[in-house]
Amino acid sequence: MALGKEAADYVSTFFQKPIKLKFEKIYHPYLLMNKKRYAGMYWTNPIKPDKMDAKGIETVRRDNCGLVQNIVQGALDRLLCITKEKDDDDSQNLAVEFCKGMISDLLQNRIDLSLLVITKGLSKKVGDGDQDQEDDTRKNPVTYNANLPHVKLAEKMKKRDAASAPTVGDRVAYVVVKGAKGSKTYEKSEDPIYVLEHNIPIDFNYYIENQIKLPLIRIFEPIFKDANKAELALFSGDHTRTIYQPKVGASSGLGKFAVVKEACMSCKNVLKPNETDVVCDICLPKKKGIFIERKIELNQAEKLYGDLWV
Repeated sequence: MALGKEAADYVSTFFQKPIKLKFEKIYHPYLLMNKKRYAGMYWTNPIKPDKMDAKGIETVRRDNCGLVQNIVQGALDRLLCITKEKDDDDSQNLAVEFCKGMISDLLQNRIDLSLLVITKGLSKKVGDGDQDQEDDTRKNPVTYNANLPHVKLAEKMKKRDAASAPTVGDRVAYVVVKGAKGSKTYEKSEDPIYVLEHNIPIDFNYYIENQIKLPLIRIFEPIFKDANKAELALFSGDHTRTIYQPKVGASSGLGKFAVVKEACMSCKNVLKPNETDVVCDICLPKKKGIFIERKIELNQAEKLYGDLWV
């Protein structure tokens, strides 16, 4: 910082008054990804840094979901040793472990849905469907003629309820849900409130491949000296093996045709309509033994529950 001020004063002697070169700031530490993409600690005085400054990365952009901003910000905090959890030598390991934990939480459905919401501005009008939009495009060239996720969702919301559907100038919020194999992103975009009400599963793979992977590789590539090494370190391993599978409800798929019937507590065979006990007629002579076994299992479970609380 002292050398910067000295250089500014020296260069100013060559300028005509009142022009002079002014020392502005220092970045330390500094992570340069490529042109106009960087992050670092911003210093204007030698006592303490003013803030962490970032340009061109996902912490300052609006076209990604909140999860991307959180994970990128957390990784930068650890890489630039802002958290002060450990010394500088462990900053890389801390950042990698943090990213792995966030990816694992996403795959196991432990991330709040609000962090997965993507918003896009609706700058043109939308039609009521493919045919309507095609006809409308010929008459009015300011309509969309591309299959964009937020545009298709606006069309669906207009069909459901035209009064509450987004209009020109609104920002459309959507999440990407699971769809048929090979389906396009615009076919899988859905309203977050609708997803919550109908318990629709989220497409975690889309968020990893299209939202998280590129920003993280861009940050870790200068550290690992290789994009492939960065990808292997972050997106493969034990933390990616457990993936949340939603339970099929009684009102969806084959659940609509399923009939719930009571089963024997011992052999699990379906009880006959005239059998009113918790065991079938075959297991009825062993009812006392079955009760004792279940009682022992209950006691063990209660002890384990108590130990966990302790």
